[in-house]
Amino acid sequence: MEWNKGYTATYYAEVVDAESWRGTERLELIGGKVSRTDSGLRQSADLDCRDEIGERYIRVWMDAKQGAGSEHIPLFTGLASQPGADWNGYTPTRTLECYSVLKPADDVQLQRGYYVLAGMDAGKEVRKLLSVTPAPVDIVGTTPSVSQTIVAENNESNLTMVDKILTAIGWDMRILGDGTIQIYLQGDTIAREFNSVDNDSIEPSVKVTRDWYSCPNVLQVISDDQSAIVKDQSDSSFLSIQNRGREIWRTESNAELSEDESIAQYAMRRLREEQSVAYSVGYDRRFDADLNIGDVVGLQYPALGITGKYRIRSQSIALGYGARTSEEVYSIG
Repeated sequence: MEWNKGYTATYYAEVVDAESWRGTERLELIGGKVSRTDSGLRQSADLDCRDEIGERYIRVWMDAKQGAGSEHIPLFTGLASQPGADWNGYTPTRTLECYSVLKPADDVQLQRGYYVLAGMDAGKEVRKLLSVTPAPVDIVGTTPSVSQTIVAENNESNLTMVDKILTAIGWDMRILGDGTIQIYLQGDTIAREFNSVDNDSIEPSVKVTRDWYSCPNVLQVISDDQSAIVKDQSDSSFLSIQNRGREIWRTESNAELSEDESIAQYAMRRLREEQSVAYSVGYDRRFDADLNIGDVVGLQYPALGITGKYRIRSQSIALGYGARTSEEVYSIG
């Protein structure tokens, strides 16, 4: 498929067996949308259908055709609940509120005093915490060990503890269309280039946001008996102290470090992460099955003042003509 060119698309869903993780019965969809983000439950979906299914795992499929070619693409897999229906005469339209496969991990509370001991393999601990969901877990590469003990706080869930571990080692988590939970280390290689010549898939309406007001240029990190302060003093950074004429501080307490990272390195990484979201771009584009949360796109639209590398933060995919995708990205250079 050449996603920057025309194609036709149809959609349907199927009930997923929690043990085999395979589809069983087919559900016809009337419409809906799939939402993806880089935090929390990571995915959700709002779907309309005729069938009554109760609370079940479902998978949404897109069948795309382009000339003689076609693709069968999973867009979303998660836990669906059906709060009600609207009736038009004798024909019901039932709404499916769908949560990601991380919902079971968010629903389980850890016992007070639960901890991940320093020196333990982060990937092994993440896999154990996510074992409450039937979704497969794919750890891409070898995760480092946790260098400091991480203790559960009040109302800590399996999911929030996973997020703490991943923050400590600098890794990320996203969900693939088939429901696979992917644990991976973000890179900065461009997955797709969009421009006005070769791949003009972006619609003319583009929203640019510069969130300078709350973005720090000084970060203080405290971890046990260690502390570090890093400052952005770069002449080339529009967020630096000298370019803004003032210091904007942020403090991160009880930071959790990975085994191969000093507190100074951690502080520098976290300041870059905090600053990266200061310049974001929102737009609608044609659907591309190969792009997901965390991927990097190259945007070359100098007439709009948009050039460089951007990381995908959120997506909303409409189950309609061309699977129109609303996307938000933030600058990484």
